Amino acid sequence: MKIIIAGAGAVGTHLARMLSAENINVILLDESEERLSKVNSDLDIMTMVADPTSIGDLKKAGIESADLFITVTPDESTNIMCGCIARQLGCKRTVARIDNYEYMRPENKRIFENVGISSLIYPELLASREIADSCKFSWVRQLWEFGEKGDLVLLSVKMHDDHPIYDKEISNTHNVLVGHTLKEIGISHGHKFHVVAIKRDGETIHPNGDVKIMARDLVFFMTTKEAVPEIAVLAGKSGYPQIKNTLILGGGKLSVRATWALPPSMSIKVVEPDTDRCERLGGLLTDNSMIINGEGHDMDLLIDEGMDNMDAFIALTENDEENILACVAARRRGVRKTIAQVENIDYLDMAEALDVGTVINKKVIAASHIYQMLLKSSVDNVKMLTVAEADVAEFVVKEGSRVTRDVVMNLGLPRGINIGGMFRDGKAMLVGGKTQLQKGDRIVVFCIAGTLKRLDKFFK
Repeated sequence: MKIIIAGAGAVGTHLARMLSAENINVILLDESEERLSKVNSDLDIMTMVADPTSIGDLKKAGIESADLFITVTPDESTNIMCGCIARQLGCKRTVARIDNYEYMRPENKRIFENVGISSLIYPELLASREIADSCKFSWVRQLWEFGEKGDLVLLSVKMHDDHPIYDKEISNTHNVLVGHTLKEIGISHGHKFHVVAIKRDGETIHPNGDVKIMARDLVFFMTTKEAVPEIAVLAGKSGYPQIKNTLILGGGKLSVRATWALPPSMSIKVVEPDTDRCERLGGLLTDNSMIINGEGHDMDLLIDEGMDNMDAFIALTENDEENILACVAARRRGVRKTIAQVENIDYLDMAEALDVGTVINKKVIAASHIYQMLLKSSVDNVKMLTVAEADVAEFVVKEGSRVTRDVVMNLGLPRGINIGGMFRDGKAMLVGGKTQLQKGDRIVVFCIAGTLKRLDKFFK
């Protein structure tokens, strides 16, 4: 497979790094030799100083033989233009990064398809949806819902050691998970959920029944919507409040989209230091949002604005360090739900180690959308988990595919892959070792990073 990426900024560089790790032929284009030189120093990919809107430069890059052209320059118009040109020159599929919400409306999709854009990607919009999803429960680090009604759920929960002592004689509502193996937990609680992965000490573990949940683990559960409240009780999180009051640091594009994505019943305060930006925000934010002109690191200001009484604290400035430290400070003051935008990939493990709460990275979110296009089998959705070095994908089972030939436990799935749940005839259910998959089943698969493409042969 040959992929050409236009734009050696943060998103383009991250995509190039990810795709080159999959041994995919990647060519990275940019008009700046300086930006490309930084990429060349740590990535084994081909780079080319080129104008992505130049027909001659695209031909030199071999656009006519490219399987995918990804254009993620900072300029929306450039991305659309060079995507259209690339398609006309013979590229099979094109993806363009945009910043205009109007372009994402379903009724406008055909307009871009007609001019050669296979898919549009708006990282801020995708990230705002993840923020809104993670705010549905204050005790959940990240949450992904599957199906039209969200009947199948993947969620991550941080385990702490301040739970009651586990006692099998006590009602299930008092049982806890820390200190017990997955086998013990499954027997005790009727197999109402699967633990599909555990993040511990910077490493993502693909667990078996003998693995024990420990304090400070980040545990990923696959479950049905009905069982979510039970997980809250078992994890010692049942007393966490519903999110009603939220403070957002930063008045950038992501903050605006976040106010749109969050429920209108929520009371939101947005803190932004730039006076001119505050004035512009007046016409952009939702009616349930209040704008505060001030610095995000001014703790006295934040306390005066009710930080101690907030149910959620969301740091979305352009400064990763400020976001991380602000969330640490908020957690120390008792805010249960904290979310930090962390764009530097090298900071992700540090953010997790500092227990900043939910971490949002637009590069990873954008890569999820694009990676889906590289898979040959019937994949409807791919999500790359920001802090877990793992992917989650939805596959539709085809007639005669390898996964239909035996029960799951006998399929010989690669290590690091866990089929957590599925939809059959519209009904959500968990998948066990003795489950026999059928044509039309919609499967949710959890994969340790680097294993997702190995599933192609099972679902083709």
